[in-house]
Amino acid sequence: MAEADPGLSMRLPSVPEVSVTDAGDLDARLREATEPFVVRGLVADWPLVEAGRRSGREARDYLLRRRRDVPFTVSVGAPATDGGRLFYDDAMGMNFRTLRAKLPEIFAQIDTLEERADAPPIYLASIDVHGFFQGLHEANHVDLGAREPMASIWMGTRTRVAAHNDMPDNLACVAVGRRRFTIFPRDQFRNLYLGPVDNTPAGRAVSMVDFHDPDFERHPRFREALAHAQVAELEAGDAVFVPSMWWHHVEGLEPFNVLVNYWWKETPRWLGVPQDALNHAMLAIRDLPADQKQHWRDLFEYYVFNNGDDVVSHIPPGARSVLDPLTPESAGRLRAYLVGQLSR
Repeated sequence: MAEADPGLSMRLPSVPEVSVTDAGDLDARLREATEPFVVRGLVADWPLVEAGRRSGREARDYLLRRRRDVPFTVSVGAPATDGGRLFYDDAMGMNFRTLRAKLPEIFAQIDTLEERADAPPIYLASIDVHGFFQGLHEANHVDLGAREPMASIWMGTRTRVAAHNDMPDNLACVAVGRRRFTIFPRDQFRNLYLGPVDNTPAGRAVSMVDFHDPDFERHPRFREALAHAQVAELEAGDAVFVPSMWWHHVEGLEPFNVLVNYWWKETPRWLGVPQDALNHAMLAIRDLPADQKQHWRDLFEYYVFNNGDDVVSHIPPGARSVLDPLTPESAGRLRAYLVGQLSR
C-alpha cells in the first residue's frame, strides 16, 4: 500500500538530532532542553523493536504474550478514512467509534486487514504500560533517572492525529513501524486554528487544519505556523523529545506502528492543572462586561503572573496563607475550597 502524501511536512526543516552516551547524558540533555530534539537509535536494543523489525505480526505476538487479560479501549475509523485521519466528521462528532475489546481480538482484526488498501484505521491510544501489560516495561524502557514518568503505549495501523499539545514533557520512542512528528512552538496556537476545548478527539484541543491538504484561504495564518515548524521522521528505535505545551501532529506510517512515550512534569504532582483554570475562567470571566473583564485581567496579573513582593509585604509572615509559595498542605486546602465552591 502506498504511503499517504506527506504534503508540506517534507518541505519543513528537520528537528535537530543529538547523540547521548548513557542515561546520565540523556538526563542532562532533557534538563537543559528548551526545544525538541531527536535521538537516533535510543531504544534500538529493545526486544520489542527487534520483533517489529522482523514483522508487524511478530511485534503483535510479542505484545500478546505480555498483555493482561483485560479489555482495551480502541478507536476504529471508517474504511478508507482519509489517510487514517482520526478527526471530526462533518457534524463535528468524531469520525471514529470507541470500543472495548481484548487485545487478541483487536490484533486479529489488524491481522485480517493489514494489507487492505481500504482498511479502517485501528488505534489504541495512550494505554498505560504497567496497567495493561506484565513485564513489558521491565524489558523495554528508558532510564529517566529520578523522574517518575507515566509510560504509555500507542498501537495501531496507519493513522494521522491532528496537532495538539500536552502539559507534561514528552519523550516519544518509536518501537515498531515509522512515525512522523510535525512540531510547532507553544506560541503558534493562534495560527493553528484550534477546535473546541470540550469536544475533542482525545481530550486536548486540536488544529482544524488538514496537514495533508491545507486550505490557506480558510486558514491563512497557518502559513505563519509553518514558518516555525519542524519535522521529525522517526524509524523504529528512534526517539523525539517534545517539550511541554509544544504542538505536535503525529502520523503512523506503516501498516502496524507502536510508540512508547514517557510524560513527566517538573512541577510537584500536588499543583493544579492550568487547563482546569482556563476552562473555569471561560465559565466565570469570559462573558462578563468588558470593564469587569479588564478588572479580572488586572487581578490575574497581580496575583498570578507578576506575583511580586507587593502582594504580600503588608501581611505578617505566617498569615499569608495561599499567597505564600504553595505547599502540599496549602494546595490541599485551596483545592478543597475550590471543590466546595464548584459544588454549590
